[in-house]
Amino acid sequence: MNKATAFLLILLLCTASLHAQRIKGSDTVLPISQETAESYMNKKASARVTVTGGGTGVGIAALMDGTCDIAMASRSIKFGEKMKLKKNKQEVTEVIIAYDALAVIVNPTNPVRKLTRKQLENIFRGKITNWKQVGGKDMKIVVYSRETSSGTYEFFKESVLKNKNYMSASLSLPATGSVIQSVSQTQGAIGYVGLAYVNKDIKPIAVSYDGKTFVTPTVSNASKRLYPIVRPLFYYYNNKNKQEVTPFIEYVLSREGQNIIKKSGYVPVK
Repeated sequence: MNKATAFLLILLLCTASLHAQRIKGSDTVLPISQETAESYMNKKASARVTVTGGGTGVGIAALMDGTCDIAMASRSIKFGEKMKLKKNKQEVTEVIIAYDALAVIVNPTNPVRKLTRKQLENIFRGKITNWKQVGGKDMKIVVYSRETSSGTYEFFKESVLKNKNYMSASLSLPATGSVIQSVSQTQGAIGYVGLAYVNKDIKPIAVSYDGKTFVTPTVSNASKRLYPIVRPLFYYYNNKNKQEVTPFIEYVLSREGQNIIKKSGYVPVK
């Protein structure tokens, strides 16, 4: 091997080692992906991991067109997405990396502290329009939701609304941060966010699916499956990239990675 060939080989190896794992998708999964990626890169000097949000649908679309290596998702992949993958002769693997409790939130000034699933369904479908109908003040209910590309939007519709449609007057927002900001600034507001995003500016309420037992959204209640609105969080990757993505995914699923997930306010899978 001459010097020029050897130099090119070394250059190629260095370039490969610096290839960034591109992770994109769910805003719910975003914080734990950022935290674990930072820890992973600190341990592995040659690793490069970039993480961006945009929503589950955006992440899966990016996986299909090859602009990301791992799609973050807060819902299972849809039938239509599976068909597109099949048409493009792509095979993907699904990995559950954590669980998340979906907190229903209101403005801190709202005296309402608990709601049944049926009441939530009627609120988000526009059948209950005033807080006095559920024991609150005489105040109009302002419904905030995520946009349709969001996995959180899909899961809330499936679990709470039992696949019925949201009210047409609900205000769709592009990101979790927007929901928190809007609810914190609007007295009559209601919305939903991943548990890890809950802060002092909004108030999570207790929820009951049987109309009797009301449970607040906490990591402990979600871990014990006492809180009813709990969902798995996923990574999806193209099988042809398995060798490249496996080290990072294994780190996320390791004891250290799962501890990071727990400390971040999510429910670990192990």
